[in-house]
Amino acid sequence: MTEPMKAEPSGRERIFLVVVDETEEMRIALRYAALRAFHTGGRVALLSVIERPGAQQFAAIEQRMLEERREAAEQLLAKLTAEVQETCGGMPIVYIREGRRRDALFALLDEEPSISVVVLASGTGQEGPGPLITALIGRTGQLRIPITIVPGGLSDEQLAALA
Repeated sequence: MTEPMKAEPSGRERIFLVVVDETEEMRIALRYAALRAFHTGGRVALLSVIERPGAQQFAAIEQRMLEERREAAEQLLAKLTAEVQETCGGMPIVYIREGRRRDALFALLDEEPSISVVVLASGTGQEGPGPLITALIGRTGQLRIPITIVPGGLSDEQLAALA
């Protein structure tokens, strides 16, 4: 009787990237990514993008608005970091960028070869799946990693069954 073949470790952990925002869909993507990381020995990465305020006459006002947005992003990331750590037992990698969310995501994917999978959850409303999903689908031929799109209406039980 022969032993089943065992997969050799690749020497590289899988990193599941979630783009952070305040939507319910993001929480579903985060939960799925954390569960996948737990089950596969991987890790979660969080990307928070601070969008620049619209045209302002005074640089001081724009700077203060950016600072407030950064503080809010850091508070949200601290909360999400705790959730990820509770679910998968490891600290996530955290990226904070300024600019447009789509542009920051594409730039990070180009810069960071350790990211293995982008995990997004689709919107559940009439607006469609969401602007990031639409942008990524338009560039799938140019991406080097897979995109996991999780249905935005899944329950915790359904997510656990999938992960």
